[in-house]
Amino acid sequence: MILYDITSVYFEGEYKDSELVAFGYNRDGKKSREQVVVGLICNDQGCPVGVEVYAGNTKDETTVVDKVHEIKQGYGIETIIFVGDRGMVTRSNINALQDEADLQTIGALTHGEMMTLLKNKVITLDLFDERNIHEVSDPDDPSRRYCLCRNPQTAQRESQTRQRLLDLTTKALGEIAAYKRAATVEKLGARVGKVLAKYKMGKFIQWAIEADPQQETSCAHRLTWSINAEKVEHEKRFDGCYVITSDVDQAQMKTLDVVRAYKSLTFVERAFRNLKTVQLEIRPVYHKSDERIRSHVFLCMLAYYLQWHMEQRLAPLFANDGKGEDRRWTFRGVIDCLSQITRNRVAVNGAEFDRNSTPTPEQAQIVEFLQVTM
Repeated sequence: MILYDITSVYFEGEYKDSELVAFGYNRDGKKSREQVVVGLICNDQGCPVGVEVYAGNTKDETTVVDKVHEIKQGYGIETIIFVGDRGMVTRSNINALQDEADLQTIGALTHGEMMTLLKNKVITLDLFDERNIHEVSDPDDPSRRYCLCRNPQTAQRESQTRQRLLDLTTKALGEIAAYKRAATVEKLGARVGKVLAKYKMGKFIQWAIEADPQQETSCAHRLTWSINAEKVEHEKRFDGCYVITSDVDQAQMKTLDVVRAYKSLTFVERAFRNLKTVQLEIRPVYHKSDERIRSHVFLCMLAYYLQWHMEQRLAPLFANDGKGEDRRWTFRGVIDCLSQITRNRVAVNGAEFDRNSTPTPEQAQIVEFLQVTM
């Protein structure tokens, strides 16, 4: 099983001659920053096995087909279960790979695809359960499996987010309605459209502008709006609901196995988190040639590969640690502890030799877990 995802990495400086670096795509939340896109391949345990750098304007789904072919050819793997998120395992990619031998995919449906299944009565809202995962298939495509899940924590978060955005939308519309300077109906409508586009709540808002019959540019135009409570309530029923889809044979992977496989993408997300912010600080990049950019990304992946194996060996140390405020060990803490071990040059009666400092009990325990010799 192969886990695959991509992310973006931003730069410091100006890079006008690079074929990889793209400007202003803001995938990484950094406005007006040059960036590249990094694709990371992991095994089913989250261990990184490959990395590639793409141009900064690369879309997620466009990397999948070539990456599948590369994995099968470059790694000599004949049978692959490819796990990707909604941006990876798209309908177009599934169609492009349908003739690929010994390849199955696991992904998740977009909201629109879920609505299509609901409209076609392949699924019903009653099947989404917080405790049980129901699996259904489409009579028109029996090889495609749909695992219906619902996360109550996600449901609460989505409901709160929607309400917050609705509150911000109505506040902004109120400010527009209270305008003081004369304006045209078109200008007021443009302001409303900008607000609805910003908060993405347009499908819940019904609005109209009653024009001043006397003047085109006036302070007497009247903006009215209301929230469609029925649509909000209908959308609320989908909060926390998601559908994992796969074409893996049921005899090979049961429903829970398919769901667990998709959730294992959190391993890749954790890898990116460590690469970008927690430990390895792959960004910002300061290199100016494509070759050095690729080398920088590759070295960061190797560093995470080493960290991943260290964490596997240190698992007993972390497992026996405390919780919350009583927690003693983190990976950063392990590195800081080991960094206090020194090697000193000793001179005695004209003879010189190197001698390591005596490890503390904690250092000795860590070294034992890591299975290294000093």
